[in-house]
Amino acid sequence: MAAALVSSLSLLRTSRLALPYATRSIAFSHLSLGSLTASFTPLRPQRFVRHITASSNEEAAAKTAVDTGGPTIFDKIIAKEIPSDIVYEDDKVLAFRDINPQAPVHILIIPKLRDGLTQLSKAEARHGEILGQLLYASKIVAEKEGIAEGFRVVINNGPDACQSVYHLHLHVIGGRQLKWPPG
Repeated sequence: MAAALVSSLSLLRTSRLALPYATRSIAFSHLSLGSLTASFTPLRPQRFVRHITASSNEEAAAKTAVDTGGPTIFDKIIAKEIPSDIVYEDDKVLAFRDINPQAPVHILIIPKLRDGLTQLSKAEARHGEILGQLLYASKIVAEKEGIAEGFRVVINNGPDACQSVYHLHLHVIGGRQLKWPPG
């Protein structure tokens, strides 16, 4: 029984889906069938606080962001002027890890050529191909990240949706149980 518990705890600790419940260290005071005690240290006890702070920061950034049509931080990432953790790239799109992840897997997918697509509400019929390519890239990224069985694709459109960078981008989020409704 003790061996089974240790094995289960090891699986839990290494599971990507169990991050909020995982343990950083497990210290057993004694191993016997009659009494088994363990002390658990949460892997990310401050996760909720960071999420609330990040949400407040995102809301503030979105309220001050302006769609000027000029270069954005994403243009600098495309030009490789700013480093990023790229997970997928083809001739039309670039996918990289979000620097403020809201889930164990949080990838941003952007078109390499903005072509007026600063937000989804600016899409025109001529953007149909790139919009399809962005969605197809989200499927490829989900497969590469091991979350193809459960992930969410999010597009924030405008300040009320917390869009803070005016270069159309998709968020691919997964690696944990996602809640509904979002937001």
